[in-house]
Amino acid sequence: MGEWADAWASGAQPNIWGTVPSVIEMESEGGAAGAVHGALQAGSLTTTFTASQGLLLMIPNLYKIAGELTAAVIHVAARSLAAQGLSIFGDHSDVMAARATGCALLCSNSVQEAQDMAAISIRASLESRLTFLHFFDGFRTSHEVQKIELIPDEALADFIPFDLVLQHRQRALTPDRPVIRGTAQNPDVYFQGRETVNQYYNVGPAIVQQAMDEFAQLTGRQYRIFEYHGAPDAERVIVLMGSGCETVHETVDALLAQGEKVGVLKVRLYRPFDNLALLNALPKTVKSLAVLDRTKEPGSPGEPLHLDVVNAIHELAQAECPKLVGGRYGLSSKEFTPAMVKGVFDNLAQPNPKNHFTVGIVDDVTFTSLEYDPDFTTEPDSVVRAVFYGLGSDGTVGANKNSIKIIGEDTPNYAQGYFVYDSKKSGSVTVSHLRFGPDPIRSTYLVTSANFVACHQWEFVQQLELLKEAKPGATLLLNAPFDDPAEVWARLPQAMQRQILDKGLKVYGINAYQVAREAGMAGRINTVMQVCFFALAGVLPREEAIESIKYAIRKTYGKKGEEIVAMNIKAVDSALDHLYEVPLACRRATPPPTAGCPTPHRPLCETCWVRLWPAREIACR
Repeated sequence: MGEWADAWASGAQPNIWGTVPSVIEMESEGGAAGAVHGALQAGSLTTTFTASQGLLLMIPNLYKIAGELTAAVIHVAARSLAAQGLSIFGDHSDVMAARATGCALLCSNSVQEAQDMAAISIRASLESRLTFLHFFDGFRTSHEVQKIELIPDEALADFIPFDLVLQHRQRALTPDRPVIRGTAQNPDVYFQGRETVNQYYNVGPAIVQQAMDEFAQLTGRQYRIFEYHGAPDAERVIVLMGSGCETVHETVDALLAQGEKVGVLKVRLYRPFDNLALLNALPKTVKSLAVLDRTKEPGSPGEPLHLDVVNAIHELAQAECPKLVGGRYGLSSKEFTPAMVKGVFDNLAQPNPKNHFTVGIVDDVTFTSLEYDPDFTTEPDSVVRAVFYGLGSDGTVGANKNSIKIIGEDTPNYAQGYFVYDSKKSGSVTVSHLRFGPDPIRSTYLVTSANFVACHQWEFVQQLELLKEAKPGATLLLNAPFDDPAEVWARLPQAMQRQILDKGLKVYGINAYQVAREAGMAGRINTVMQVCFFALAGVLPREEAIESIKYAIRKTYGKKGEEIVAMNIKAVDSALDHLYEVPLACRRATPPPTAGCPTPHRPLCETCWVRLWPAREIACR
C-alpha cells in the first residue's frame, strides 16, 4: 500500500481533487501515528498503513485521534502479534488489541472488498467523524493477486462529497478560528466529556450502511454491515469476518446443493457493533450458531466476536435463543479450508455442540480441536488449479504474477494467485498457488487438488512431496538437467514414480537452465517455465499466450534496456523446442531378477521390464 502511494506521488499522479498527495516516511510506527495526528489537526486528509506490533505502537495516538472525533482512516493488513514466538503471518490479533481505542473497525473479506471498503470507510469517517481502522487479513488478502473491478475516479469523486472534506478542514486548529483542544481534565469533567461521544457512535452503523447503499448505486456492488448468505430457513449458521468468510460462503453453496440448511453471517462493521442489525440479518429459523474468531485472548471467557454475538443474542432475542458456541481458526495464517468449515457445521448438528473449540490443528494437550474429513472439497472442475515450486529469487513468483495478469486481462476468466514464502525469503522455497475459472473465485485457501504441478528446481524431487496436491490425470512439468527423457524418469525417486503411475499423471520435462543460458539469461528460468505452463495448461491458445508473454516482457523489462528484452524473447521462442514428454518407464535391457520381488504376481512390461500396477492402463513409450 505504501509502495503504491509513494510511486503515484513520485509520478505526480493527482488524486480525485487534482492534488498530488505528500508521502512522508517516518522512522517508526509511533512517529507515523504522531505525524498523522498532527496533520489531521491541521485539517489535512491523512492516512497511514500498518500491521502487527506497528499498530500497537500507534495505540496511544489512536486514543487521542478517536477521542477528539477526528475523521481519518488507517489501513491495516491484520497480522499476528509476537506472543510465545514471533510470527509475521496473518490473523486478527492486532486489530482486536486496538478495539478499545474508540476507532471504528471495518473489515474486508477479499481483494475486491479491500478496494471498495477503503472508499466506504473514508466516506463514512468524514460523515460520522469516527476514526476508522479498515483491516483485511494479512498475506491471505494483502498479498493475493486477484482480478477485480476498479472504481472509476469519477465515481469516487461523486461518492466522497467535497462539502464533507471542507467540514473536516474547517475543524482544523488555526489562529483564524481559535478553539481549545487536547487539554488536561480533572475528575469534575472527564467522565462527562467521555460520554459525549455516545451520540456519534450510536448513529455510526447507519452512516456506514448508507455509504454502502450509495456505493452500490455507483458501482452495482451492494454491501451490508452484517451480510447473510445461505438458506432462508437455515438452522445452522457460522458468524465470522475476514477472508474466512469467502471460504465459508463457498462451502455453504456446496452444502446447499446437497440440501443442507446452513448459512454464513459476514461481519463487516465490527465497531461500533450494532446488535439489532446483527439480529435482523439472521434467519429466524436458526437453531445453532458458531462464532469463529481469528485471534486468541488467553483467560477470557470467549474471544471478542464470540462475546459480542452472545451479548447481542441474549440482550435482544425475544424468543428462545439458539445454541451458541465459539471457536478459533486460522491463527498466524493457519489454513482454513472447506473441510474445516464442514467440520464446524457438523459440530453444530450435534445435540451438545463443542464450545470454545479450535479447528485446523490437532490439540492433544487440552483437546479443544474439532475432527473433520480432510478429503471434503468444494472446488468445481471448471477451475484450473496450478501449483509451482520455485526458489526464492529465481523469478518463479514474478512469472506467475505475469501469468495471472495475462489470463485476467486477456480472457473473460477470473484469476487468483497466492504465494507461500517462509520467513527466510530469498534462497528459500516458494510455492505459488494459481486458480483460473469462469466464475468469481472465493477459494481463500491453498490449492490441494491441482490440475498442473510445476517443479522449477530439480533437487526438489528428492526434498519435497511435490505430488501431494496433484489430482489424478494432472500434468507435471519438471525443470530437469538432462536431455534424455528416459533419464529423467530413471532419476526420479521410486516413490515418486509410483505416485505418477498411480495417479496417471502426464509428465513433461525441459532443461530450462540450458535454454536460459543459450539465450544469455544465466540462471533466470522464469520466462522459459512460463511458456511451458501456457503450452501445457491450455488456459489460452498457444500462439495467443506466447504473444501475451512477449508483451508482458516488454512491459516488465523495457526500462532495463532492449538487450534484456531481446534475451527474454529469445528464451520464449526457443522454450517449446526443448520441451519434451517423459516416458513413464526406465528402459532396461534385461528384466530384473524375480527373487525377492515383493510383487512377483504382477506382470512385467516387455518393453521396459517395469512391473505393471493393477487397474492401470499405461502404454509404455
